[in-house]
Amino acid sequence: MYRFLLSRRWAAIFVVALLLVPTMIRLGFWQYHRHEARVARNSLIGANLQHAPVPFDSLNAPGRGVPPGLVWRAVTATGRYDAAHEFVIRQRTEPGGSSIGFFVITPLVLADGKGSVLVNRGWVDSPGDATSYPAVPAPPSGTVTVTGRLRADETHASTGIPDRGGLPPRQYKLINSEAQAKETGATVLGGYLELASAVPPAGNTPEVLPDPEHSDIGPHMAYAIQWWLFTTLIPVGLIVLARREARDRRAAAAKAAAAAATEEAPTPVG
Repeated sequence: MYRFLLSRRWAAIFVVALLLVPTMIRLGFWQYHRHEARVARNSLIGANLQHAPVPFDSLNAPGRGVPPGLVWRAVTATGRYDAAHEFVIRQRTEPGGSSIGFFVITPLVLADGKGSVLVNRGWVDSPGDATSYPAVPAPPSGTVTVTGRLRADETHASTGIPDRGGLPPRQYKLINSEAQAKETGATVLGGYLELASAVPPAGNTPEVLPDPEHSDIGPHMAYAIQWWLFTTLIPVGLIVLARREARDRRAAAAKAAAAAATEEAPTPVG
C-alpha cells in the first residue's frame, strides 16, 4: 500500500525533511541562547545601575579594557574638560527618536593627575550635510564632577560599525580610548563615561542619554518555541501527506478497477 514511499519523489521529500529538522532545532537553540543573553544583559544592567557610584579610575586604568561584568556601573570623575580635544561620533541615533546625529565626546582631565576620561556628553543634531562639524554646546570651563555609566570601548567586533578612516577632522565612527590615546599622545583611561549628571550642572548641553532599557526580554523565546514547533510539524506533515497519497492511490485504483469491470461485462442481447 505504501510502496510509493520508495519512489524518487518521496526519497527527495525525506531528504529535505531530514535537512530541515536539525536546521530548525539549531535555529530554536540559537534563539533560546539569544533569549538567555538578553536576560543576562538585563540583569547585569539593572544590578550595575543600582550600585552606588564609585570613582572611574577605581575600576579602570590607562590601556585597560572594561571587564564585561563592570559595564554600566555607576561611576564618577572629577576634573576639567579638555575642549581642545573634543570630537564627535558620527551617525548616532537621537535618544528615544529616529533622527541621526552625533555623540559629543569630551576628554575630562582628572583632578588627581591620573590621566583623562572620555565623557560622552550626549547627542546633537546633524548640521544637514555629511562633512560639516555640528553645533556643539561648549563644556563647562571649571572643575566639574560628572556621574554616569561605565562603558567599554567600541570596536568593529563589538558594534558591527566599520572604523573607516578619511573622515573630516574631529569626526570618528567609534568611541575608543586606545585610538584617542594614540592620536593625541595623552594618557587616557580605558573605556568611557556616558554622562548622566554633573555638578555644577551645565546650562546648554547636548541631549543627555537615558539609562539603557533593560526590562524588555524581546521575542527570542517565542521564536525558539516556534522553531521547535515547526520541527514537530515536519513528521506530522509527512504522515498526513503519505496517508493522503495512499488514500488517493486507493481511490484511483478502485476507480480503474470499476472502469475495467464495466468494459469486461458482456453486452446484453436485445
